[in-house]
Amino acid sequence: MSVFRVIWRNALHRKTLSVLTMLSVALTAALLLFVLMWNEGVEKGAEKGYGPFEITMGAEGSKTQLAMSTYYHIGAPTGNIPNALYEQVRNEPEAEEVFAITTGDNLNGYPIVGVDARYFAVRYGDKQLASGSLYGGLGEAVIGSHAARTLGLKVGDTFKGGHGLVHSAEAAGEHAEEHHEEESGSGSHADASLEGAHGDPNGHDEHDEHETFSYKVVGILPPLHSPDDRAVFTTLDYAWAVHGEAAQHDREVTALMVKPKSLLGAQALKNKYDAMTGLQAIYTGKAVADVVNVVDKGTQVVQIVTYLCVLLAALTLLLSLLAAASERRKDVALLRLIGKPGRYVWTALVGEGVFLTAGGLLVGLLLGHSAGAAGSSLLFDFAGIQIDPWSLAPGELLLAGGAVLLGIAASAIPAWQVYRVDPLYLFRS
Repeated sequence: MSVFRVIWRNALHRKTLSVLTMLSVALTAALLLFVLMWNEGVEKGAEKGYGPFEITMGAEGSKTQLAMSTYYHIGAPTGNIPNALYEQVRNEPEAEEVFAITTGDNLNGYPIVGVDARYFAVRYGDKQLASGSLYGGLGEAVIGSHAARTLGLKVGDTFKGGHGLVHSAEAAGEHAEEHHEEESGSGSHADASLEGAHGDPNGHDEHDEHETFSYKVVGILPPLHSPDDRAVFTTLDYAWAVHGEAAQHDREVTALMVKPKSLLGAQALKNKYDAMTGLQAIYTGKAVADVVNVVDKGTQVVQIVTYLCVLLAALTLLLSLLAAASERRKDVALLRLIGKPGRYVWTALVGEGVFLTAGGLLVGLLLGHSAGAAGSSLLFDFAGIQIDPWSLAPGELLLAGGAVLLGIAASAIPAWQVYRVDPLYLFRS
């Protein structure tokens, strides 16, 4: 009888226990794989998150908050700074490129960011838009690939923004309903908008520029694999038009993104502007690294739990094989009596553990990749972490090899106990 057939029949003989053992291995492998994909997403996000802008300037407050709101579109900005400061930094000899941004509005939860259209060439090079063209006038907008896909927007559509960086559930419902009417031909896409978050509680909305200011989609960005995929971009002056900052001296911006000419230039810019009252200038990479370190500490806790799950899976496999050991004694004795070599017997015994481990591993890897694919969009929306669920995660091959070795190790103890059985045991029992 083939050794593979023996392994298969042994596993089927204890179907329930075999299935539970494989399930334990599968869940552990899936959890480990998700942690690996999470770590890769965080590291890639940190690398691609801020491009060449080594210095960031904004209102005094948390350095990490300034970096996260500016480049990752997560959380609220630390405040506003005068637009005159933008003009001043642009004229600094140590600054190669400077871009001001204005934020504070959203489209169905996706932030609307005002920035000069040259930003895309400086940060992403000569990438071509997926469709349309870059904006050039007030009210024109370019949509990130993820936001466009999620909201179903295309070139030529119009929309209105909502005040704040998040939207209410009621506004979201109105947006979805009106967008459905537009698709069926009974409404215009311009009506599919988010109302401001400051209406009258009795249902009588106060007059707000958000209700009248309309945007037109002129372009869709290609997948950039950065947080910009989930943002809406328009001209810098949109915020001034919407919020009534018509006078030059009233105009403010949210932050400045600075690409210095050199490391010494970066240090000079930081030292000069960080000393100004009400302003902070930060090393972007340092602020992002601080966030990654905090995330790493949280990941370490998850990893500890995962290792406990690995230990539990190994114990489950060991107990399963120990429980079957006594049943295998007669089989092994019979195999030895009919002349089967020790190698055959040993392979059959260890092979069962390896079979259960490998089966659970394959199911777990498929489950982990499928869960990543199902939750990647939600994870990107919620935390700005982008994962590639169907690519080979760093460490995945090591995970597979480790799982097989774990199966062999867990199988060795009961296999050795049964392998040493005296062939005459068959006649004594």
